[in-house]
Amino acid sequence: MKEEQEYIRDLTEIRSMMERSTRFLSLTGWSGIMAGIYALAGAYLAYRIIYLNEHEVTYNSLEAQQLSGSILQLVLLAIVVLVLAIGTAILLSYRKSRIKNYKLWNPATRRLLINLAIPLVTGGLFIIVLFSKGLLGLIAPSTLIFYGLALLNASKFTFEDVKYLGITQIVLGLAASYFIGYGLYFWAAGFGLMHIIYGIYMHLRYEK
Repeated sequence: MKEEQEYIRDLTEIRSMMERSTRFLSLTGWSGIMAGIYALAGAYLAYRIIYLNEHEVTYNSLEAQQLSGSILQLVLLAIVVLVLAIGTAILLSYRKSRIKNYKLWNPATRRLLINLAIPLVTGGLFIIVLFSKGLLGLIAPSTLIFYGLALLNASKFTFEDVKYLGITQIVLGLAASYFIGYGLYFWAAGFGLMHIIYGIYMHLRYEK
């Protein structure tokens, strides 16, 4: 009986080691919750700065000198929200890896970042094109869609639950692309509310 228990324990340890070598397990539910809070705060401030109604969406080329101060403020706000979300995720992941005695930077982490970066970089370049052409109403849908694709692409190298968050972001992005002019609401729902729900779920399932 004792040998059987030791055998089961050894198999469990081997499985845990293999999982850590192939999957990034240092993601925390709190990083999702905090990212959602940052996004909701950013959406509120963006609403205060400017709200893109349907009649304000343009499909003509927008020259650089035509950019208003409000648009530049929104760009700066988006960068601040992104930096806060990424910085918090890195800090909490590092903390979790120390507690769990995981190696934060490993082959699984590299594969995760590569698969995450390809859709994100592509989406970022596409959004720059939209911005340069003045298609402001399509920026929020595009951020949701490409972010969702990035999560879906990277979910193979971390918790499988991430893919469901990715699918949700894609659906919200497609809906936002149809209801042009209401992108800020969909953006707040995707990056804000969905991140908070996802973070709470991950915390209760994996960290309690």
